Amino acid sequence: MTVLLVGSILVTITALLFGLHHLSYGMIKRNIVQRRRWDLNVCCGTTDAGGVNVDIVQHGDVPRFVKVSSIYELPFRDRQFRIALCSHTAEHVDDPDALDRELRRVARRVVYVLPPLWDLAASFNVLEHKWIFFSTRKLHLRLPRRRRLPLADFFQARWGQRIKA
Repeated sequence: MTVLLVGSILVTITALLFGLHHLSYGMIKRNIVQRRRWDLNVCCGTTDAGGVNVDIVQHGDVPRFVKVSSIYELPFRDRQFRIALCSHTAEHVDDPDALDRELRRVARRVVYVLPPLWDLAASFNVLEHKWIFFSTRKLHLRLPRRRRLPLADFFQARWGQRIKA
């Protein structure tokens, strides 16, 4: 009886975590990106958010793609873009403040899409993320307060995401 109860609780918690994660990454992120108001989409992955799509690796066939060697030194003029979109990137980088300075150099306005605290599967993903942002919102005009994820460097060095150039 106890094993069955514990199993049911674990299944319920797992389903809740997957549901919240799907809501965060699937529905809310997709809705934000599909607005296509962006002149610059930084670390685009496979997503065309309109305008110039930039990344350090070409993950797929994305129109108007520019491959860059560093997101901290973008090959664009000061204030070249009206609005830059930075979706699910700041939590991965070593220096979010340096990223923010560079995006504010090339764009008049920066919009960040970040994992909200209620998306526990993303917020505490030590295999891919280096930072946890203290916000329950997904969309930001400024980087919220944050802390480095404990043990993220340890886990990423051993089992983390590998970028294939």
